[in-house]
Order: sequence, then structure tokens, then C-alpha cells
Amino acid sequence: MKFTRRPDLDPPTRIEIVRLAWLYQGVYGKMTQIAQVYQISRTFLSQLLLAANLQLEVLFSEEKLLCQKDQQHFEPLLLLLRLEGNGSLLRISSILKALADHPHSVGYLSQFFHNAGQTLPSTLLMPSKKFVFYLSDEIFAIHAPILVTIDARSTTILNIELASDRSADTWRTHCEAREHHHFISLGMASDRGLGLVAGYQAACDMALWVADYFHEFRDLFEVLHHLERKAYTAIDKAYNAAHKFVRATSESTLEKRLQQYEQAHHACAQAIALYDHLAILLQLLRATIQ
Repeated sequence: MKFTRRPDLDPPTRIEIVRLAWLYQGVYGKMTQIAQVYQISRTFLSQLLLAANLQLEVLFSEEKLLCQKDQQHFEPLLLLLRLEGNGSLLRISSILKALADHPHSVGYLSQFFHNAGQTLPSTLLMPSKKFVFYLSDEIFAIHAPILVTIDARSTTILNIELASDRSADTWRTHCEAREHHHFISLGMASDRGLGLVAGYQAACDMALWVADYFHEFRDLFEVLHHLERKAYTAIDKAYNAAHKFVRATSESTLEKRLQQYEQAHHACAQAIALYDHLAILLQLLRATIQ
């Protein structure tokens, strides 16, 4: 008989198989009958019984009771290593191994931090109304947007949530959640994201919105880098045009190459001027802010 992995054997079914096997231990033919009813091998049935025995021994042992006491100190240690120590799962696992603490597998740590995160509220709740100036933006985790809003003065995270998109409706719901938790908006600074701005203005239509300097300068510096690349490209074209002009032999070719060089030189001068003007403007803006 050929045996294959049975994905339909969920935990309740396996528990029932173990219960029957335990009940009929020592009864002739019963193990074979159970194996045939559930279409499993006797080897697999023996493995289930062995695993159940080991789990029960651990459950009712004195070490288990000591472990439960140690758990009260173990979980705060994990949170301390993660939040204050900024340790990765691999580093935390290595530390726990060195301390001879169990469990220390990366899989267990990942599940523990996931469960801890699920127990925390996504929006901070205040006992009374508090007026706040918001800073809002989105970050990404495996291409999924996470909407974040913090208090500009204290940098406290007011609400953070994993979202399906960055539409205006999603941001409006995000902003309204803060009002339900007693936060009143004095205004908000953010980038010029269409969904973010529209959602905020829909939820707080009377409040102030301003573009933050970081995103504005970042966009301007991206334009500066773009103009720099264009200027270098224009310089190369002007150099090549001059080189071709020098190598020309006939009068007609010289006249044609001269015209090409003049056009390339004019385009090069314009590209350099655009780059220089924006660079000077950014330097003046930076000096004004400082």
C-alpha cells in the first residue's frame, strides 16, 4: 500500500486518532483497524503516539512549571532586545542560545513578535482632547503600504496601520480614527501625495495643510540631478561636434559641422545655465532654513 502526505488531517483529526490509539493500546488488531479507517500507515500512527507522549511528559513535568515562571521574565527580555536593542531575529536567537534560554528558534521569535504586535492598538487613545500638529506619510513592507501619523512635537506615533492602498478614502478613515481617539488637528505636514492630501482634507476640511521641507527638497534635488545629467550629456555632444568639425576636410563639410557645433554649444550652455540656477537657488533656500 502506498502512503502519501495527508493535508486533510487537521489537528482535531490527529487528536482523535491519538485518542483512539491510546484507548485501544494492547488490543489485538485495533492499530491496524485505525490505520485503515484513516488511511494512514502504522508507522505514522506510532509517530503520533510518541509525539503525544512527549508533549504530555513536558506538560506535566516540574520543568514545565519552572518554565512558566521563567516566562514572566522571558517575554520582557525579548521585547527589550527587539525594541531597545534593535536586534534582528537572528541576533536575538543567537543571544538566547548563548544564555541557554528556550525557545530560541527564529520561527518562534517571529510568531511571538507578530502576536505581540497584534495585541497593541493601532491608534493611541487619549483620556481627553489633545490638539496636535500631524506629520503623516507611508512606508512599505513587502510592497504593502503602512500609513503612519506622528506628533510633530514629541514624535510620538499616534496611529500606524497596514493598509490595502493609499487612496483618499483609506487616508480619510486613518485621519478620522485619530479624532475618535480625542486628537484634534491643528494642521498637517506631508508630501504632496494625492490620496494623502485629499483624505486629510476630507476628514479635517478646516485644518491647515503644508508641504514638508524634506519631501520638497528631495524632489528639487531629484530635479537637480536630472539637470546635471542633461548638462553632462550636452557637454559630450558639444565636444563630439567640435571634434567632428576639426576633422572635416571639405568646405561644405566644414560649414555643416560648424553649424552642428554651434547648435550643440548653444544647447550645452542652456543646460549648464539651468543646472547652475537651480543649484544656487537650493543653496539660498538651505541657508535661509538654517
